[in-house]
Amino acid sequence: MTDSALGLIETRGLIAAIEAADAGLKAANVQLLARYKADAALVTVQFVGEVAAVKAAVEAGSQAAARIGTVVSTHVIARPSPELFAELQKPDKRNLVVLGTESSPAHTDLTLADIEALPVRELRTLARNYEKLPIKGREISNANKEQLVEAFKTILK
Repeated sequence: MTDSALGLIETRGLIAAIEAADAGLKAANVQLLARYKADAALVTVQFVGEVAAVKAAVEAGSQAAARIGTVVSTHVIARPSPELFAELQKPDKRNLVVLGTESSPAHTDLTLADIEALPVRELRTLARNYEKLPIKGREISNANKEQLVEAFKTILK
């Protein structure tokens, strides 16, 4: 990890973030680590790779995103600590979508203890991404923490 870097592009809106990710991946030999969805339509895309490649990806991605939307911020961290990478990849981080888990969230490494530790708002957000959850739509919005945990217990067996 001594030659690695972490690149971040924060956009307003998902479409600009997708454009940034696409352009960054095409411009340099980097990997898409994850994306964060924050309140107020902010989406952050993360790249990892060699320092020069990540810088090129962030530059290309931010230019592409700016053509169709708003780029809020960009940043490259050269040689970040391994602890930072580990922290960023934890599945219980708020609104994190780790590459490859969007389509099948039931296969993430979340345990029942992880689920029970989340606040009810985050549980509701997580529940909306699980197709096999026995409750749907407004039921999720109206459910309390205990009801959501019970619903997760049925699919995490």
